[in-house]
Amino acid sequence: MKMITTYLTQNEGKIFVEGIDTETDSLSVRKKIGYLPETNPLYLDMNVVDYLNYAAELDGVPKSNVKSAVENVIDKCGLQDMKHKNIGQLSKGYKQRVGLAQAMINEPDVLILDEPTSGLDPNQIVEIRKLIRDLGKQKTLILSTHILQEVQATCDRVLIINNGEIVADGTPESLQAQFQGQVVIDLIVKKDQSTNREKILQEIRSLKGVEQARFDMEDSLSWKFHITGKKGHDLREDLFKKIVSHNLIILGLHQEETSLEDIFRKLTQN
Repeated sequence: MKMITTYLTQNEGKIFVEGIDTETDSLSVRKKIGYLPETNPLYLDMNVVDYLNYAAELDGVPKSNVKSAVENVIDKCGLQDMKHKNIGQLSKGYKQRVGLAQAMINEPDVLILDEPTSGLDPNQIVEIRKLIRDLGKQKTLILSTHILQEVQATCDRVLIINNGEIVADGTPESLQAQFQGQVVIDLIVKKDQSTNREKILQEIRSLKGVEQARFDMEDSLSWKFHITGKKGHDLREDLFKKIVSHNLIILGLHQEETSLEDIFRKLTQN
């Protein structure tokens, strides 16, 4: 990311941003990029408006456009109620918003965000996620994070890098489908004393695509079955029909999904 933003020069290879070579014309590349590093570059003793005016001047926004540029990012980042406060008085969530606002101040074509939700509380994370999703509809947005839930919630393309090499590239859905292993389902059925539990288990085992099925546990209200199916088989519809055919009530049916965290661990463990 530091090479893309021209803070560092690569040892080999070429990097182009909007068709511009980062080595031969780094200043033009910087004009195309808005960057929010993991350590937010804020002046805590400045108020929000003064800081964004300063950022606009640094980014070369024409003086006649500075006021409107500042008003625009304040509106987009939800900073209206905080614009006259000193940055040091703001919560971390609002400081991240100020950091995003400075990255956007010159209307860049590309936004690069490094760990934008690190250290935020759950409410702040939801707010920043929404802002990132909205920005992604308008610009090319590159998000770097080790929090895979962020990727799942905000990104439409995922690259996993291990030791400097791209080891996976695709949408979250395509990667999950590619690395999906056996299908694992937990089925909870309301207990019925007039029904033979073992007969139900045998019929589940006979369904197409089922590799293993076992009775898992029983409580005062329910039976729980644990079912393993072959890769690529969706057993849920057949299971539903089988249970309903016995006039039983399904209390829960959960199919485990391969998460991006599972995929990341699989591809990066040496």
